[in-house]
Amino acid sequence: MATSVVAPMLGKVLKIEKNVGESVEEDDVVVVLEAMKMEIPVVAPVGGVVKAVMVAPGQAVEAEETLAEIE
Repeated sequence: MATSVVAPMLGKVLKIEKNVGESVEEDDVVVVLEAMKMEIPVVAPVGGVVKAVMVAPGQAVEAEETLAEIE
């Protein structure tokens, strides 16, 4: 069962730190957002393998939008 990595707030995707197929541990940074002129790291809620990345650098995202899936 996949677990979603969600945006904590409105912002813009600055960097993708983990790509599809990469292993992640709980609390590893998956995506870095830019919001209010600050870099906001978005971490994996669980350990596993990145199944999908739904965003790209430069893309605007809404709060609670799914950024990636971990399985």
